[in-house]
Amino acid sequence: MNEEKNSVYKLEGKPKFSVAFPLGMQHVLAMFVGNIAPIIIICNVLGLPPEQKAFMIQAGMLVSGLVTLIQLYPVSRVGAGLPLVMGTSFAFVSTAIGVGKAYGLPGILGASLIGSIAEIGMGFFLKPLRKFFPPIVTGTVLVAIGLKLIPVGINYFAGGVGAKDFGSPKNLLLGFLVLLIIIVLQQYAKGIMKLASLLVAIIIGYIVAIPMGLVDFSNVAAAGWISFPTPLKYGIEFHFDAILKFAAVYLVVGLETLGNISGITMSGLGREATDDEMSGAVVADGVGSAFAALFSVLPNTGYGQNAGIIALTGVVNKYSVATGAGFLILAGFVPKLGAICAAIPNPVLGGAVLMVFGMITISGIRMIMKTGLDQRNASILAIALSLGLGFSQVPSSLEFMPSVLHQFFGDAVVASGILALIFNIIFPKEKNTIKKEEKSEMA
Repeated sequence: MNEEKNSVYKLEGKPKFSVAFPLGMQHVLAMFVGNIAPIIIICNVLGLPPEQKAFMIQAGMLVSGLVTLIQLYPVSRVGAGLPLVMGTSFAFVSTAIGVGKAYGLPGILGASLIGSIAEIGMGFFLKPLRKFFPPIVTGTVLVAIGLKLIPVGINYFAGGVGAKDFGSPKNLLLGFLVLLIIIVLQQYAKGIMKLASLLVAIIIGYIVAIPMGLVDFSNVAAAGWISFPTPLKYGIEFHFDAILKFAAVYLVVGLETLGNISGITMSGLGREATDDEMSGAVVADGVGSAFAALFSVLPNTGYGQNAGIIALTGVVNKYSVATGAGFLILAGFVPKLGAICAAIPNPVLGGAVLMVFGMITISGIRMIMKTGLDQRNASILAIALSLGLGFSQVPSSLEFMPSVLHQFFGDAVVASGILALIFNIIFPKEKNTIKKEEKSEMA
């Protein structure tokens, strides 16, 4: 009996399904909102119809479950062999909005598909490439992502761009209610209630919004119960500038996945991740993102909150996480569930993602602080953010410049990241900075 209980703390243990399934569902609850929110945001920004939004949410759940299984049970060099839960990445939202406004959803999917080659290549050649992406570079990108997305969160908080009641008291009240619930649960709750604070807040906000007349269930009623997501349903287009932008973000997301892998092995297994585990995780992230593009979904990434569950519970068992992945796959065949998620009111979503975007910014700051904010790093951060965010917010300032500069500074995240990369190479490093970077890579 003790052996069976302890099996949940073993990577290859085989606990009973009745024991494993609740543990797997913990991971689903913790990542569910993060998995669907980027899809909802992109659909709303592009003005896509509710049925298309529901389809993409449905496909997002299917892809998340399948790619998580690949991470759990590798195929050749694709996959880490570790309980890394995969889901839709927030890191691409800002870039996808810009690409989507220029080329529509097909342009986003084409850039996602071809751009994933950058992360796949990074996975195969991980060792020589890691030195070009120290914490100051990846941290700058995360800060840029957070700062760029916060206004998007505020727009949803107020009711959504173009809404007739934009900024109305009831919208703001609902948004603040969701935000307050998240803050209270984050500060005072424990266990799964703390880890699933976003989901709990959205469910409560959803229920409160119904008598306020902010929820339309007509598309839920029209949605079917069972269907299979169709690949390439909404087409695909390839645009060179869009592909380059996505490729740049893929490199940063690859490093994010490495951080989550390290968190899992250190907290769950008490050791550093091996080279094969790190390489396999990044390759699977890229391959999974290419697969996601074929099913009209944004790219994947490993979820930090799920690494947090492993750190909290010590349950590193692959089979337990696989049961949660199986639930996501089954949910991917239920359009009704996708339609329910698609009906989440904008203020409810805004209250939740505003906290997420703020935490992305904080994550970037924490990453930068790993190597310290000395004069060199402060200069890199200041230049990259000032120029990257500045020109993207005042595009008319480049009116008389070549079109290539318009393209480069059109995406604040990509511009900030590339500038940080360039100046990190150019600016000389002090010995203590090099030592700190080496330590942070091992952490």
